[in-house]
Amino acid sequence: MSSTTTWNPATYARDARFVADLGQPLLQLLAPRDGEIIMDLGCGDGALTEKIPREVSVVGTDASFAQARAAKARGLSIVAVDGHHLCFKRQFDAVFTNAALHWMRQPEKVVEGVWQCLKTGGRFIGEFGVNGNVETVRSALHEALLHRGIDPLAVDPWYFPSAEDFSNLLVNSSFTVRSIEIIQRPTPLPGELFNWLEIFAQPFTNAIEKHHRQSFLDEVCRRSETALRDADGRWTVDYVRLRFAAVKC
Repeated sequence: MSSTTTWNPATYARDARFVADLGQPLLQLLAPRDGEIIMDLGCGDGALTEKIPREVSVVGTDASFAQARAAKARGLSIVAVDGHHLCFKRQFDAVFTNAALHWMRQPEKVVEGVWQCLKTGGRFIGEFGVNGNVETVRSALHEALLHRGIDPLAVDPWYFPSAEDFSNLLVNSSFTVRSIEIIQRPTPLPGELFNWLEIFAQPFTNAIEKHHRQSFLDEVCRRSETALRDADGRWTVDYVRLRFAAVKC
């Protein structure tokens, strides 16, 4: 079994482009200034990174070599590195991140690494899944695994804190929190929930023997459809995001 997620840039662009599209308001919160050096932490294929103004020097980082290559193909400066192991020291005016922190299960290490990356007064701006994010699908995944005698907590890849817990983490790491808000964002999918699961639920699926994975995913869809599928067959997933802005003291 593998608890990791394998990112396919082509599939991601087809079935999950909404993640970058819905992250664009973060750029206003980032408010980049001419001449700044900014890191995009967990940049994925760079679809949002490339929208940061060109008057700014941007370095994208991602743990996926496939996504890093796709971002580099856009002409971006990219470093393939895990967010738990950032190795820059006081080089950046801001660290920006969208839909990445909830994949990092050791948030204390990540936040400390970001603090080390930033110059004094540097900004940490981001958005990620908070407590209650994709709760219907997550519950269905857990129930389907329990039905098969598998502990879902052993494979669940997501870190969805409360706003209070993440704010405390920032403060304890010597950040000053400028703003933090929860955003309820029911998100229509471009296709079937099955496609979403194939991208984002791989650690759950990988806990199942290969010849049973199709029936597992079918069960998750059945458990979710009453809440998430409308009369016309369109799926809307119950996204809840935490958007924050902090400054290094």
